[in-house]
Amino acid sequence: MTLESFIATYGYPALLTGALLEGETIVIIAGIMAHSGYLQLPWVITVAFCGAFCADQFWFQVGKRQGKQFFENRPHWEPRIDKVRRFLVRYQVIAILSYRFIYGTRTITPVVIGASGFVTGRFVSLNLCSTILWAVAVSSAGYFFGNVIEAVLNDFQRYELAILLVIAAVGGGIWFYRYRLKNR
Repeated sequence: MTLESFIATYGYPALLTGALLEGETIVIIAGIMAHSGYLQLPWVITVAFCGAFCADQFWFQVGKRQGKQFFENRPHWEPRIDKVRRFLVRYQVIAILSYRFIYGTRTITPVVIGASGFVTGRFVSLNLCSTILWAVAVSSAGYFFGNVIEAVLNDFQRYELAILLVIAAVGGGIWFYRYRLKNR
């Protein structure tokens, strides 16, 4: 299976899965793939938006329905929960519009917002705006990064698999490092 056929077959489902999780790295990689012509940038933005928006709504509902119990089962989250609560109390709208741009807070913040009793309709509308902005910005950043890589490396296709693997390894390394810190 060639790289082109692999990406054509699994690119969008992998992007959706990555966006459902903490997906900046995979969205950037998808943007690079869009620049290379393997994926289409409008679809990358759409799939990234759908995955991120659905994940946020899910976590918001978890907080709304099981917030206190959910937090009691995760005592190691307490320091981050306190930071998110303080930020949310002080800057409600700004907190909801910006949390997805702060690495490592995308999962916990909607749970805290839901548990705080925030109105569902208001969260949905603010999150919709934030998610659209995030999907466009991160996908476009990947697309632009692909352009820069191509300008620097005349023979981009020769190195593209190695570059994508390095980006994925760096993203995975950051995730693993944060995971290890969290579980200590």
